[in-house]
Amino acid sequence: MRRTSASLVAGALVAALAWASSPSSPAVAVDPSAGVADLTQDINQILADSRLTVGRAGVVVKSAAKGDELYATDAGKLMIPASNTKLFTSAAAVDTLGLDYRFPTTVLSGGRKLGSVLTGDLVLRGTGDPTMLAEDYDALAAKVAAAGIKLVAGKLVADDTWFDSVRLGNDWTWDDETAYYAAQISALTASPDRDYDAGSVIVSVAAAGGQVKVSTTPETDYLKIVNKATVGTTTDVLIERQHSTNTVVITGTVADPYQEWVAVDDPTRYVASLFRKALAKHGVRVAGPTVTGAAPSGAATLAEHQSMPLSELLVPFLKLSNNIHAEILTKAMGRKVSGQGTWAAGLKVTTDFAKANGVQVLNMRDGSGLSRRDGFTPTSIAQLLSAVRAKPWFKTWYDALPIAGNADRFTGGTLRSRMRNTAAANNVHAKTGSLTSVTSLSGYVNSAEGEPLVFSIMLNQFLSSSPKDIEDKIAIRLAQFSRTAPVDAVSQLRSTGETATADLECSWLKPAEC
Repeated sequence: MRRTSASLVAGALVAALAWASSPSSPAVAVDPSAGVADLTQDINQILADSRLTVGRAGVVVKSAAKGDELYATDAGKLMIPASNTKLFTSAAAVDTLGLDYRFPTTVLSGGRKLGSVLTGDLVLRGTGDPTMLAEDYDALAAKVAAAGIKLVAGKLVADDTWFDSVRLGNDWTWDDETAYYAAQISALTASPDRDYDAGSVIVSVAAAGGQVKVSTTPETDYLKIVNKATVGTTTDVLIERQHSTNTVVITGTVADPYQEWVAVDDPTRYVASLFRKALAKHGVRVAGPTVTGAAPSGAATLAEHQSMPLSELLVPFLKLSNNIHAEILTKAMGRKVSGQGTWAAGLKVTTDFAKANGVQVLNMRDGSGLSRRDGFTPTSIAQLLSAVRAKPWFKTWYDALPIAGNADRFTGGTLRSRMRNTAAANNVHAKTGSLTSVTSLSGYVNSAEGEPLVFSIMLNQFLSSSPKDIEDKIAIRLAQFSRTAPVDAVSQLRSTGETATADLECSWLKPAEC
């Protein structure tokens, strides 16, 4: 779980107290009809929660069909969006790259083949595929062997030049460096699972024969394991990679099996180690060392792997709020539009897309929302949500958003344990967002009369545990909204099912806890 630094808490406290000195006034109904007046009164009541006394709340609700604003409070104020940033990144990626976009990973020959000997280098070139598994690199190695190559006289070249060499996003905190949700970004990467947590390895511990046994998924010697843990009556264990190294130190006690997702240092070198090991398994020996660099011009293709299309990648990306997918897609957009696989180029694509679609205020520092300097207004998010409804790809994108109260992990996503057995269940399609003192929920809901609504709820600088239940109450109330019929808000706003209260997206907690 993400550690909350003292500086962040102090900063949140100072900012919160400053805002507390000039609290916002409750919103006033913008439509005199009874239904809108009741909605305004009810949302004002929900936002009067004492946990927001020293915090900030920005909310906007609009009719997607009619375009009129049904509720707004501080909707024009710039706020930290957390993973609501992914709404912009994903929409821009689909529009720019296309639903059929795939990431190729290629093995190239840098020399001539003489019998079973490749006289030059063997090149592994990536374009950022976050879905590559160890088994996929193994399949590429098998194809090299099937081509009749048994000895590579030259080097193994890892070509990650499709992206630049900047590995970590703007403003990411140093104490997140080893966390899998803040893994380094590279054009060559590997995932340990089918959540596609690129750039990380699963480290597992279990008590066996009076000792703590350690294993990794995939099996790799790229990490140096220092096991100081002991068998105990409870499991209270810390698995942590040391800063700027690939040394993982394990301390504490282990009674039951436990695992941690750990980001590797230098995913390009990690992938090269997986591929070299796979080559050896298939009888291909590389005489030279592993190096990084660009493939020589004219290198011939020996094998290629194509990722799933972006239309399918959207599901783990948005349902599970995968940060690494967001950053890889950001650099991929930059590469396509300007020939530069950089954050700067990719973020320009996203901001240009947003502005072209009517978004008036935005400040993007990364693609995922990990940066605390990302800034959007609730109105800006609502503008995006309204505009993309007219896009030909909208339905695919809409279906990839988390769906409230649906227990299936790849349907409900980060909303699967929220708003169950309410009018919002299987109705609200929305993106969650969580950081320390930040939570947000923005998306779509159909009213009680079937009217499509867009909404954005952004809560910042609270000092309590995450008040996601406030978001849920508002979303449920919107699902009950009628322009003509009043709603008994007191009896209807109760949400059944568990509400996640962590400071991180629930799917960032491994194993999944929500």
